[in-house]
Amino acid sequence: MPLPNNNHIGNNIASSSDSFSAGGEQLLTGFNSNSEFKSATVAKIEHIRNWSISTYKCTKQIISEKLGKSSRTVDTELESQIELLRDVQRKYLNILRLSRALSSHFQHVVVTQQGLGEAFAELAQKSPELQSEFLCNAETQRSLSRHGEILMAALNFFVSSVNTLVNKTMDDTLLTVKRYEAARVEYDAYRSDLEMLLLSSSGQSSAIADAQRAHDEHKVEFEKLRADVSVKLRFLNENRVKVMHKQLLLFHNAVSAYFSGNQTALEATLKQFNIKMKTGNIAPSSWLEQ
Repeated sequence: MPLPNNNHIGNNIASSSDSFSAGGEQLLTGFNSNSEFKSATVAKIEHIRNWSISTYKCTKQIISEKLGKSSRTVDTELESQIELLRDVQRKYLNILRLSRALSSHFQHVVVTQQGLGEAFAELAQKSPELQSEFLCNAETQRSLSRHGEILMAALNFFVSSVNTLVNKTMDDTLLTVKRYEAARVEYDAYRSDLEMLLLSSSGQSSAIADAQRAHDEHKVEFEKLRADVSVKLRFLNENRVKVMHKQLLLFHNAVSAYFSGNQTALEATLKQFNIKMKTGNIAPSSWLEQ
């Protein structure tokens, strides 16, 4: 009977060793994946638990403040500035609404003038006996529509700038204000808990230490956001004055020049404020303007 081949035996042993090694690596990888999954799950559960506790404390604090059973941290000067900002935003939103309405209505006027000018020009070709009168009116409407398009460019620029100021710049500051107000409620909630523990004779030292640590953490966050709000309010007010000074001057100059029939001043206003118009929308100057 022939003896087994040693090479086959060695190959079988090596194959078994490789299979065992691969299986061990897969088992270790699976173990690590399960560990990471469990760690992530525990972290999520802990986050939900902390969020629930914080939400409960804040809700309790808000209700207690409304019932007069708990005090709130008040910064009179800062809160008056915040209320002033909200009032300014409401009034600027009204200006924005009316400016958009004016721009929309005036756009209809310009389109109507363009249509009327074309109608007069067409009739001038078909009515020789009234050709000069129709042509005169056609040129007048074309001139008015051209001036109207220039005014529309100024109005649209005004609307766009006020919209950016109100709905972006002011909103960004008010978003920080909301975060500050939420941090204030959180801070007062943890402050109230600490005060209750300090007044309680049965308060344990470990519970007091935990409450003190949570109180200090929320106080730091509250004071940081309060400083952020103060800085943003100051910069916002400076920016608002600068932007509105420019836009109100533009609005006044453009409207005055248009309704006084001063085309040169109207065009100079657009150049002064670097307002570009689409060349395709600008009609050539009529013989009346020349």
